[in-house]
Amino acid sequence: MDSKRSDLTARNFPTAEEEAEALALPARYAGRDSAYRLAFTDIDFLLQEELRPVRMQLELLKPDMVHKRLGIESTIVIFGSARILPPDVARQRLEAAQADGADGDALRRARMQVQMSRYYDAAREFAHLVTTRSRRHEVPIYVVTGGGPGIMEAGNRGAHEAGGKSIGLNIVLPHEQAPNPYITPELCFQFHYFGLRKMHFLMRSIALVCFPGGFGTLDEMFEVLTLVQTGKSRRRPILLFGREFWTRLIDFELLVDTGMIAAADLKLFHFVETADEAWALLEREYGFDAPPTQTGDLAVDI
Repeated sequence: MDSKRSDLTARNFPTAEEEAEALALPARYAGRDSAYRLAFTDIDFLLQEELRPVRMQLELLKPDMVHKRLGIESTIVIFGSARILPPDVARQRLEAAQADGADGDALRRARMQVQMSRYYDAAREFAHLVTTRSRRHEVPIYVVTGGGPGIMEAGNRGAHEAGGKSIGLNIVLPHEQAPNPYITPELCFQFHYFGLRKMHFLMRSIALVCFPGGFGTLDEMFEVLTLVQTGKSRRRPILLFGREFWTRLIDFELLVDTGMIAAADLKLFHFVETADEAWALLEREYGFDAPPTQTGDLAVDI
């Protein structure tokens, strides 16, 4: 294209980035009390209470735009406790407790951490399996976690060890707010709003896998079950790792017997025990070419 023709299609206005970089604030108007700076570069302005709707929109847009730019259409979400330790760490803590002559309660908790650490290995293996097997699909599947330690770390770690990318949706909390070291940096996000974070968990998901966890995991799991049960989100496989844990924690049969849920609602989820069992269930559900998920299929009014 010659220079004259390129002039016809040249951008008419400078970009916001160019304007922001070129703007030199006069000394008199450079202080924090000045209203002179561009609105979109003024952090004090953006953090005002009245700008909450704008900040919520930004949290919705930023991850969505990155996913689209990188061609990420299908994900599998791994939920689970931040407190479940890698097996080697759990064993070290038990040995230390034994060596220190810890009391019975401390030893019991340490032994339980060793027992629960098997789920760390299961999540790590499952994420490795998803990342490796989906490479042959026309649309690869990416592992998504909440970005923190424990089961979340195991999920990102398994994908990383398979040589694949994975996503971390971190949330600002008093604790556990640092991302684990296995998330792909360009896919490591941080959220202020729980609701928008949970929306991004679901927007591209073809399946959700719940490992043992506490309040946060239960919140995420029941959010998904509620959206599917009420038809606000399309049905997709929901896998609960560890039947013994989940049936002891939640009396699903009591919910049916008392009429709180329908018997058919028990078919919204499946219990699995191993990574291979979980992947086999997904293969039965989707076949070898798991379909992409359109972000518009989640009908949630925010």
